[in-house]
Amino acid sequence: GGQGGLASFAGRERSRPLAPTLPSFPEIARTHIEPTLAAPMPPSSIDFTQVFAAQAERSARIDALRPGNRDRLFDGLSAAGISHVTVTFDGEGDSGQIESIGAWAGDKAVDFPPVEIPYAALTWDNPEVEMRQLSLGDVVEQLAYDFLADTHGGWENNDGAYGEFCFDASARSIHLEFNERFTSSELFTH
Repeated sequence: GGQGGLASFAGRERSRPLAPTLPSFPEIARTHIEPTLAAPMPPSSIDFTQVFAAQAERSARIDALRPGNRDRLFDGLSAAGISHVTVTFDGEGDSGQIESIGAWAGDKAVDFPPVEIPYAALTWDNPEVEMRQLSLGDVVEQLAYDFLADTHGGWENNDGAYGEFCFDASARSIHLEFNERFTSSELFTH
């Protein structure tokens, strides 16, 4: 017969149990398991509408400073006999930088003179406009970074971008040639 949980087939005893038996681990049955998830966080007390409004106001104040900074730069470049300045930049993989800044008098490369001009800026910890004295090259670099952030924010991320600015002191204009890199793929199935 089929005693002891064994199956009987045509009078033969089979040595395999009908249902698998699991080993007994009495210590598990007595162990209390604490939840691993933290309790939900309380609702945020930050007024994001106010934060975004303050950031928009700060951005508007910075934008309002740029025409004066640009005009002082063009005045300084013209006084130094510099007709235009070229700025090359390159970035990818979450890192980007100005590669070169070149000053020109017509077709002739020249050095920036060792002069400084006023540059208006806002800092994060002070709402008042701070007037700094910066070299012509430093003002060009700062404005180039500002214009890149304004026109192509994130230009240094992922596949990145490269290009060139031309600060034309004679025409009092800034021209940007921007080349964005991207990864492309095409699927063909046959």
